[in-house]
Amino acid sequence: MSCIKHYLKSCRELTHLCSLNGCIDTDSLRYTVIIESGHELVVAVEFDEWLLEGTANSGSRVACRGQLHLFLDRLGRISHAEVL
Repeated sequence: MSCIKHYLKSCRELTHLCSLNGCIDTDSLRYTVIIESGHELVVAVEFDEWLLEGTANSGSRVACRGQLHLFLDRLGRISHAEVL
């Protein structure tokens, strides 16, 4: 797994892209690097938001997408992110 995907699977900024306060299905998470410059990246992200309805076995999914600005430290690791 890439370090970007690993970071995205645990960053809380993705919750700002959820439309109905559901849970992020991290298995559906996809990203594309749009801009890469120096110590910054802009990525487009897509994932499914899982909406539980009544029981743990029933629910629906809503497609979510957006962009994140990722900031890298001097070693090239992601230090933090901002939703665009």
